[in-house]
Amino acid sequence: MAKLCVNIDHVATVRQVRRADRPDPIAAAVLAETAGAASITCHLREDRRHIQDSDVERLRFTLRTHLNLEMAATEEMLGIAERIRPDMVMFVPEKREEVTTEGGLDVAGNLEAVRAATQRMLAAGLRVSHFVDPDLRQIEAVLACGAPVLELHTGAYANAQGTEARLAELRKLLEAARVASEAGLQVNAGHGLTLQNVLPVAAIPRVCELHIGHSIVSHAVMVGFERATREMIDAIMRADALAVRHTPEEILILFSA
Repeated sequence: MAKLCVNIDHVATVRQVRRADRPDPIAAAVLAETAGAASITCHLREDRRHIQDSDVERLRFTLRTHLNLEMAATEEMLGIAERIRPDMVMFVPEKREEVTTEGGLDVAGNLEAVRAATQRMLAAGLRVSHFVDPDLRQIEAVLACGAPVLELHTGAYANAQGTEARLAELRKLLEAARVASEAGLQVNAGHGLTLQNVLPVAAIPRVCELHIGHSIVSHAVMVGFERATREMIDAIMRADALAVRHTPEEILILFSA
């Protein structure tokens, strides 16, 4: 069964609206751990629009599970990662004008720079992941960089309209997961996943972790953080049970009514 990794960025988003001290993303992370989350993800952006440096520092010393730090492959962020030493760093694309991450990192188009950043993190003893679209060219580039992990960007699947369009995106994820896993990479997935669309992705063979944030935080506003996390874990477990009898495509069709 894929493990759930909870992204707490948007708890900090609510806090930053008032530049206040609450809600505290670290408290949310502890609640997610209590509910069974396998790790916590946060994205320290260049513009510090939600997560702050102090949040990452406090997470490093508070978490009982693992800290996954999303970041751009910049000199500033590489230095922060070397100082704070998260359990994993994940290189993601970043543009100041975007509301949220709009696609996977173009590792193939920036191969030398990403490879240098990857090797620097590995030399520091840090595990490295790349957030990429389900594109075989990008998988080859991740391998060329030497990263042991990739996260498949599921945004196109989540945003697809209609069963046929979503099936087409799911098949891309299936093929990318197969190729990456057979090449020796750990395969994770995330972006735009909700209680309504997570089952087919959670049922993909070889996917080790699902990184989910916004939908859990949104649901938590209504039901609380522990319950929102547990309900997502329950959905992932349900997908695991369904996968014994059904393919991910069949699961998508079953739940597309």
